[in-house]
Amino acid sequence: MQRTSRPGRAILSLGAVVWLLGLTQNIGYGTLYYSFAILAGDAGAEFGRPVSWIFGAFSLALLVGSAAAPSAGRWIDRYGAARVMSGGSLGAALSLALLAWSPNEIVFVLGLVAIQVISVYVLYEAAFTLLVQIAGADAKRRILHLTLIAGFASTMFWPLTSWLHTIMTWREVVWLFAGMNLCLCLPAHLWLARSGGFHAETAAASAAAATSEPPLPAAMQMRAMVLMTIGFAVGGMLLSAILAQMVPMLNAVGLGTAAVLVSMLFGPSQVLVRFVNMAAASGRHPLSITIIASTLLPVAVAILTLTAPAAAGAAVFAVLLGFGSGLLSIVRGTLPLALFGSGSYGARLGRIASARMVLAAIAPFALAFMIDTAGPITALASLIVTGVLALLAFLAVQRMLTASRTRAAAVP
Repeated sequence: MQRTSRPGRAILSLGAVVWLLGLTQNIGYGTLYYSFAILAGDAGAEFGRPVSWIFGAFSLALLVGSAAAPSAGRWIDRYGAARVMSGGSLGAALSLALLAWSPNEIVFVLGLVAIQVISVYVLYEAAFTLLVQIAGADAKRRILHLTLIAGFASTMFWPLTSWLHTIMTWREVVWLFAGMNLCLCLPAHLWLARSGGFHAETAAASAAAATSEPPLPAAMQMRAMVLMTIGFAVGGMLLSAILAQMVPMLNAVGLGTAAVLVSMLFGPSQVLVRFVNMAAASGRHPLSITIIASTLLPVAVAILTLTAPAAAGAAVFAVLLGFGSGLLSIVRGTLPLALFGSGSYGARLGRIASARMVLAAIAPFALAFMIDTAGPITALASLIVTGVLALLAFLAVQRMLTASRTRAAAVP
């Protein structure tokens, strides 16, 4: 079993590293992202602001956080993901504490901004980079394992936050979440850093071994990076638009009381497809998985558009959307590794995350505006077009990869 260590330091197996990261990712996503929708209403009522104002502040925070993502990636490459994530966990606790304490709207918004800025130092992009830095050729498999564990963040924290909110105020819930980041995530990340989450002796070897296939040649990398960033950002925009208002959107197309039941199919579908991918598609190139995922998104929306208000069609939509989302969360980490290798891996993920977060911040308002002004069917049609654009970007990368392999095979 592979282990990661430094001389004189504790030894952790890669399996233990993945489980520790799974713990911190579930807590990170649950406390820094998923819990907000549950608590937003009461926070707005306390400040005398409508929920739309609170979500507007959240979108502003996402935009500011997107600007921090590239620098976070560079820091992770330079100092090691485990060290940066340790500082990020402390920052997450302090940011949540600021939000819980906020005496007025200005401090509340500053707390939201701080949370979204610090999130880029502790969530998936940072965790993926840590695995690349320590796992070498095993990084792709370990990233898949991590997404399986962390896929339960929404399943756990939506009901947990709702239950806590029945016995605590929104501020008390946020104080508790700050404590979870301080008392659980920070020690876990410090342990990873202490046990050898990154050190110069293994960095070069990991960089050389991280991919089983040669990356794209340098002449193609810039264009492929741009196309890949567009694909992930536009696909993420479609998902963000839908997930921010899944139930209201299903209500708008006529599902009524079935909307909540249908939306509950999304989360289990994400986890199921990751198990299927691990069992049946572990040997496939990540770009093939990316194209499948990017195809599922517009197909899912098209099925909803054509079958609404039938509950069966909406159920198929939710399942296929979950399949696409579950696969995309994996390839966000594995595709850049397969195409470009592990050199400057953190910085690449940071640039991709920055573009994705910008569109994710805009998407919910854009969809709501389209539904209000043009109707739900037209709004869904616009999402189909968005999904097709993401697919076309990845197909263009596929053509580049095929051309690169053809040229390499022709060289004697």
